[in-house]
Parts: sequence; structure tokens; C-alpha cells
Amino acid sequence: MSSLRRIWLLVAVLALASPVQADVQLLDWADLRGWESDDHAVALDVFRETCRDLKEGDWPTVCALSDGVTNARMYFETFFRPVLIRDGEEPLFTGYYEPELSGSRTRSDEYSVPLYRRPEDAPTGRPWLTRAELEDSGILENRGLELVWLKDPVDKFFLQIQGSGRIKLDDGGRMRVGFGGKNGHPYRSVGRELVRQGIFEDHQVSAQVIRNWVTENPDAGAKLLQHNPSYVFFREVSQVPPEKGPLGAMNRSITGGRSVAVDPEFVPLGAPVWLEKGGAEPFRRLMMAQDTGAAINGAQRADVFYGSGDEAGEIAGRIRDGGRMVVLYPIEDALALVDANL
Repeated sequence: MSSLRRIWLLVAVLALASPVQADVQLLDWADLRGWESDDHAVALDVFRETCRDLKEGDWPTVCALSDGVTNARMYFETFFRPVLIRDGEEPLFTGYYEPELSGSRTRSDEYSVPLYRRPEDAPTGRPWLTRAELEDSGILENRGLELVWLKDPVDKFFLQIQGSGRIKLDDGGRMRVGFGGKNGHPYRSVGRELVRQGIFEDHQVSAQVIRNWVTENPDAGAKLLQHNPSYVFFREVSQVPPEKGPLGAMNRSITGGRSVAVDPEFVPLGAPVWLEKGGAEPFRRLMMAQDTGAAINGAQRADVFYGSGDEAGEIAGRIRDGGRMVVLYPIEDALALVDANL
């Protein structure tokens, strides 16, 4: 094993360090419930979308070997091993989507809620102003930072949580916006705040419930949204064809039903992951870890991308389930990772 490869494996192991020691377990393919029934060919196509960006360990080799594959299941079973990584926290799988909103490039009474570009003078490497400070101070106004104008502040808030969206413009055009930076503050759940205040029970909270409550209680709703100090800026994304999904954390399009956001401290971006999600809408599916999220923290924490538009949003908003996530590593990398954690 080369010294460079040993260094990379050490970095991979250290990346697993967290407040709770990670437990790493090598599994067999027979341990993956429903594995034989999945559409591995579809998963392989999604894997190829980002695998060429993986430069460490055996990832470049297994990516190159995917060219010309005719039996996708055999490919994964030949070159990968499933690894279960746990950190002591309960598994939690949620959903997200790409909103489709109405907007305008010019301000009007109807379109009065701005999406901002990140200011060039915003500090990097440290937290800046909170959401409340940015909104209440007016520091972003009248600086030419407005990218597009929306109708509803709640639409803007959820767009900032999702990180990207499609905008139907009032002039008949369309634009796609993507993540353009943030203010450096951690995400704080407004749903949990509603539960803390005794307004709803935990099982009652969903994106639609939050939206309805904020709309019905505009003053208290504005204060609730500012409970989340994280603030996301946007940029116009023109290089992605309309038929493809939005850009994920790897700057590549993600795929509805096959891409998932993970915590890169535990799961390498671009890695295949076998997800066994429970709940009212369960599934067992091979997905690709192609995105991240501010609220996605932990070895068994993931956010499933459900696609674009209102229907995808309705499904994503209902998802808050347990289950199990298993990471597929190239064989040597899997064995080395397990050995290092014995």
C-alpha cells in the first residue's frame, strides 16, 4: 500500500471522529434487506454522475471500471463492500426537494421579497450577522444584491432550507437559483421551536404545518422564522439543463429518488449508500451521497431528495422516519476502515 494511500485512509478514519465514537461494521450483501430487488442499473447511472470527482483511495479505479458495465448489481457486489457506521444516535431520515416558485426580476407590490446574492464584503471563515440582524438592519438593501423577487417570505425561508429552486418569472422566462453562500450560523429548527412553545406536538410538525401557522400568525411567524439564525444567499445557475436536477454539494446535478444528503464527516461524498427507510412510505434503495445540508449531522442522518415541484415537496415534507443507512466502500478501503476501528 502506497504512503499516499495510507495517509488518505488515516484521514478517512479520523474523519469518523465525533463526540460519540463511531462503530464500524462490515456487512455481507445478504444483510441488505431488499438488495436483490432494486434497480441497480438506475443507481449506477446516478453514481457515474459524480464518481469521476472522487480522487482518493480506490474510488478512481472503481469509477473507471463502471464504464461499459452490463450487469450493475454484479458490478457493485464485485468492487464494493457494505459498511455500517453508527455513532450512537438514533437514525433519522427526512426529505427535501427543489421548490418551483413564482418570481420577478423587478420589485413590485406583488413581488416584494428579495433573494440576495452574497455580499463581497461578507466575512469568510467566521459567523456574520444572524438572520434577524440581516433582516432587521436593512444592511443588504439598496446595494444591487437582489437576484430575484418572490411573493412570500415563507417561500423564501423554505427555499433557503432547500438550498436551490426553480423560479417561474412573470415575464414568461425561467431561472434556477442555487446555493451562493451563508452567514456562518448553524441551522436551528423552527419546527422544534413550535414544539418547545407547546403550540404543536412533535408528530404534528411538518413543512406545511409550519407554513400555515406562519401565514396565519404573521407577526409571531416572522419572529419564529428568525429563530433560525442561519441565512442562505443565492446565485443564478445557468449551466444546468432544465431536465436535470439541481446542483448538489459536488456541483453536479442530483437525481430525485436516488440522491441523498449526508454528513461528510461520516459518509464520503459520492459514495453509494444503501438506505432502508421505514415509516408510512418505506423503501429500500441504493442511493448516492451527492449532497449535504446544515441540519444533516451524524452517521445515520440523511435527507432524501424527492425531486422538483409541489408534489415532490408534499412528499418530502411528510418524511421523518427511522431505518438504516449502509455505506458502500471500495473493497480495500472498506477492509482498512473496519480494521482501523477494531
